Amino acid sequence: MKISVELTFSPLQDNYEAAIIEFIKALRNSGLTVLENPLSTQVYGDYDQVFNILQGEIKKAFHSIEIGLMYMKIVKTDRSTYESNY
Repeated sequence: MKISVELTFSPLQDNYEAAIIEFIKALRNSGLTVLENPLSTQVYGDYDQVFNILQGEIKKAFHSIEIGLMYMKIVKTDRSTYESNY
């Protein structure tokens, strides 16, 4: 089953940029399709593969910060080729 996941990682501390950069770099190197914008990162792929990777990378990201939030939205389809027409 293909899924699309939108992630927003928000460390609640000073010096948060390094944790976000490392998290995004790890996702880029995961082999998944990854798209980014200034507010979130989207990850696309097979359900089991996406969640196996996210489980480990979110855990690493949380270990790298003191306090933080991870917002996640999941859609049951691959929306990686979506283009707005407006």
